[in-house]
Amino acid sequence: MVVKKPSSYEKSRLERLEENKKRMEALNLPRLSLALQSTSPKSSPMKKSKPRIQEKKLVAVRRSSRLSNHPYPVYKEVTVQRVEIPRRISKRRDLSNRVYASDESRAEALAKAEKLQDELGDEYPKLVKSMLPSHVSGGFWLGLPVQFCRSHLPKQDSAMTLIDEEGEVYETIYLARKTGLSGGWLGFAVAHDLADGDALVFQLVRPSAFKVYITRASGNTP
Repeated sequence: MVVKKPSSYEKSRLERLEENKKRMEALNLPRLSLALQSTSPKSSPMKKSKPRIQEKKLVAVRRSSRLSNHPYPVYKEVTVQRVEIPRRISKRRDLSNRVYASDESRAEALAKAEKLQDELGDEYPKLVKSMLPSHVSGGFWLGLPVQFCRSHLPKQDSAMTLIDEEGEVYETIYLARKTGLSGGWLGFAVAHDLADGDALVFQLVRPSAFKVYITRASGNTP
């Protein structure tokens, strides 16, 4: 059997490998490589967080001190005459010559409304609202007292009926989050020619219906 002699390329390759091996041994690289393989970084143990426990307590719901001595109203059926009111009123009043109420006339109308409120008794919840330009000649939005709304009116948006002193009915929209009357209030304000300074008494005769009484500021005529 004839053994071939290694070529010059193979010979030089083997010599380079041998030199590289000696260099690695001189630098102690094999031992460092084995040491790195045998040791691995230890992961730090995670702390287990304790679940939070929310303590729930039952508390008694208290009524307003102003209302605590009064029983809840018993609502009765009220016979009214329903009239159709258009959703949109295309022709609005000419307000160019509108005279705004003085402080004296506003106070006078408000005093009459508060007197009427007392005369109506305590059978139904009531509130008094003095009219401002924004209520009757601007955005036609009527905000109501927040505490009254929270105590007596629905917790969600709903239809609210307004019944005037003649028994005519006007449908409005009550917005619970904003605590006020929106859609339909325009029709009521225009139909009754409400003006700045007038004062209104709202009597909640049903959970979703107000009987409305109007006291005029001096100089304001329907």
